[in-house]
Amino acid sequence: MEKSILKKSLLTVGVCVLIVGLTGCGKTPTLKNGEEIVATIDGKKFTAEDLYEKLKAQGGETTLVNMIDSYIINKEIETDEDAETYAESQIESYKSSYKSYGKDFNEALTQAGYKDEEEFKDALILDYKKNTITENYIKGELTDAEIEKYYEDNIYGDIEAKHILISPDTNDDMSDEEKTKAEEKAKEEAEKLIKKLEKGEDFDELAKENSDDKGTASKGGKLTITYGEVVDEVWDAASGLKDKAYTKEPVKSEYGYHIIYRISQKDKPKLNEVRDDIIDKLVEEKMSTDDTLQTEAMVELRKKYNMEINDKDIKKSYNESIKTALATNTNENSSN
Repeated sequence: MEKSILKKSLLTVGVCVLIVGLTGCGKTPTLKNGEEIVATIDGKKFTAEDLYEKLKAQGGETTLVNMIDSYIINKEIETDEDAETYAESQIESYKSSYKSYGKDFNEALTQAGYKDEEEFKDALILDYKKNTITENYIKGELTDAEIEKYYEDNIYGDIEAKHILISPDTNDDMSDEEKTKAEEKAKEEAEKLIKKLEKGEDFDELAKENSDDKGTASKGGKLTITYGEVVDEVWDAASGLKDKAYTKEPVKSEYGYHIIYRISQKDKPKLNEVRDDIIDKLVEEKMSTDDTLQTEAMVELRKKYNMEINDKDIKKSYNESIKTALATNTNENSSN
């Protein structure tokens, strides 16, 4: 949901202020047909209708929809502590990033079209709420069949295990040859430890003395392996072992070489115990792979609030933009 600060999500509200300022302050001259004159030059009169048509052609549909969305989103979801915290943390992150590059955060805000930090915060809160609306929409569209399939394919009992990790001593300045040698050395060290286990040495003591996983080494390498939360190589190796057995060959992963000892595996939890977690996972997966879902969610929300666009040109532009947005991801998915 995070967006670049250099891209303002709303077209400047100054467009709307401009129209109001030109037509609503004091007594505005009018033509005989009632059209308001917003400017004249050498006898040439520029009317509010002229201005409206020009602004409409320059992003009028986007501006209108953003105005509508801002209104209905804030009616649909109240600003709560989570939204405030999200926006404030994002701002702090941006400030820190800009400072590290020697850039001025407030100057960047101005260049992006925000009048001040508060307006930017409001935009972040709106994004947060839009994301929440999308999540709720996806949850409402999920079927029992999807949830049950995910349960069958992805839910397993946790495995209680121990491991020893030997990480290759590499850095970015090394040549490929040097990195290969470091990899080979790490693998040889892991193989030596397996031979020590075969001779009856204690796994816990070897883990405490040798493991590069400092989070588990002091506990004899003990850890809980949860499907989907560890690298595939570790899960595959642990799930393929019998209880009280260890891997006879080092298991390579992005972290180095593992020696894994399986203690036991818990029973698979019942569906009703993990249903909420499954829904959250499915929502996360769908949002990361389907860019059209937020568009769909907002289209449905606008329908809920009975949105009607009376200007035929803007209505046509809106319908075309929605059609294009929904078709883009469909085409991308079919080509993959």
